[in-house]
Amino acid sequence: MTAVAEAPVRISPTAVFKKHDFVLMWVAQLVSTAGSSLTDLAAGIYVYSVTGSAFLVGVTLMATAVPSLVVGLLAGVFVDRYDRRSVMIYSNLAQAVVVGLIPFLIGVNPYLLFAAILVNSGVKQFFDPAYESLIPEIASDDELAAANAFLSIASFGSTAIGFAGAGLIASAFSIEWAFWIDSLTFVFSAGCLFFLRVRSKMEVAEDTSVGVVIDNLKTGIRTIVDTPILRTLFLIGAPAFFAFGLWNVLLLPMAIKVLGGSEFEYGLQEGLTSVGFVAGALFMARYSDRLPIGNWLILGYLGMGIGGVFYAFSPTIAIAIFWVIITGFFNSPLSVGRQTLLQRNTPRELRGRVFSGLYVMRDIIFLLGMAGAGLADVIDVRVMLLFSSLILVVVGIAAAVTPGIGRPAAEWRRGLSALRARPAHTTATARPATVSDFDRLAGRLATFSLLSDTQRVAFIGDAHVREVAEGEKVVSQGDEATVAYFILDGEAAAGIPDADGSYRGLSTMGAGDFFGEIAALTGRARTADVVVTQPTTLMEVPAETLRAAMEVPEVNKLMSSTVTERLQRTNQPDLPRLASMDRSALRELQRKAPEVEAQQKAAAEA
Repeated sequence: MTAVAEAPVRISPTAVFKKHDFVLMWVAQLVSTAGSSLTDLAAGIYVYSVTGSAFLVGVTLMATAVPSLVVGLLAGVFVDRYDRRSVMIYSNLAQAVVVGLIPFLIGVNPYLLFAAILVNSGVKQFFDPAYESLIPEIASDDELAAANAFLSIASFGSTAIGFAGAGLIASAFSIEWAFWIDSLTFVFSAGCLFFLRVRSKMEVAEDTSVGVVIDNLKTGIRTIVDTPILRTLFLIGAPAFFAFGLWNVLLLPMAIKVLGGSEFEYGLQEGLTSVGFVAGALFMARYSDRLPIGNWLILGYLGMGIGGVFYAFSPTIAIAIFWVIITGFFNSPLSVGRQTLLQRNTPRELRGRVFSGLYVMRDIIFLLGMAGAGLADVIDVRVMLLFSSLILVVVGIAAAVTPGIGRPAAEWRRGLSALRARPAHTTATARPATVSDFDRLAGRLATFSLLSDTQRVAFIGDAHVREVAEGEKVVSQGDEATVAYFILDGEAAAGIPDADGSYRGLSTMGAGDFFGEIAALTGRARTADVVVTQPTTLMEVPAETLRAAMEVPEVNKLMSSTVTERLQRTNQPDLPRLASMDRSALRELQRKAPEVEAQQKAAAEA
């Protein structure tokens, strides 16, 4: 009797809204972001009405980014040492006080507004990394991309509400009301966060001191440098943020000076950008599981870049607005993809430092881009916009050929050629794994650094390392599965062989990737051939050793998320065998992480 393949279970994109904590986070972010944009625009309106200086309006905007350079990295250290929910609550309450005092401060001296903005932005440096770090504690890995998409609507889409509100208040009421309303939104947000059930307090052995803070800061920076995917995200993000800095400043002269639009049409352009972003976020919530998350990042860069090129050549303001909506749409897969990759690849106890590092880099380069936009006084605005858009296109192409995000076409061809050569199994001798081998693994997959000393010793004691020559086969379809493989260095290709000698489901892997874990954990036969395409160092980990490591919830989540992605990627009519791979075993892997966390919590309380 022929077995019928079980259809993979697809989680509803709105399932995350069934979680009490997510709803509270979403509402808190929606309200507080609307309030913050209210203050941002109101501050600019006030400065211009008092000073008549466009330069000082620019200084007002730049003052919101300056504290990141001073406070940002240190804030990440504290986020990793204290309960992130509490950090967010206290940050909101502090911002409520600072913003609420602005009307009184400007009554004394209008220039005290700049001091208040600096303090408020400094406090916000604690909120942002805590917020980003807490999202993976609330949403499961399957829900993470959709959760980020919906939260991005709350974070970005609500700015249109704040901008419209600021304009209404400025025209009909005293501008002080904008600051008081924003103060109340922070109090409301803190109230929502107070009722969160999730707790995310890190276990720290030392008291907080200057030396400990510096050591923690070094650890965070080292994690970014030593983890390939995090390092890649930082490197490709740098030129993109510069382009965004240019773009944000150039939109105004393009709309009004070049295209002859009115202030209203410029405001309409800004508002409809948000509409495009919201549409893109809803699209991501619904379809983010259709592609590997790195592909969405690539699509976002290319879409924004190409849309920006068309915007630069727009003959009328109406056509320009259409293209800016398109760029807003593609901004969403870019933002959601980057955010999800960071959350999935950053160890739980290091998220504050890693995310703060990203914010500092972003703000520094964004400021440089804004400063560079001043060249539009001597260079045609269209040329500057074209330049910034082409930067994004180049970044998208670079991301597409970067291991961990995209894969080079040459890598695919090399892998296919190696598989078709029908190579023999490797005869490389296995040696026992050492501490330095484990350190290499933890450098490639930072999640494994969470294993305790006892777990590391057990892991090394059972694992082996092989140096496999180029062109040799590691596993074949149908082989008995007893171990999983981790690539410490090198490159491999996997594919499902057909009777006619062709391969389906081809994928390439590099340092930091792993394979064979599904078959090893479920006891099934191998489903694909794997061949190394350059000299490669592999660590062989027995199934029982891998299960023991998965007692660490973060390792469990890493393994189950990879299994989920691979099953979704192979859920095609021509791949029934792999698509039907032990779905109950996958559900067991996904269930295990919260059970382990609950057991550890109960043991700690006992």
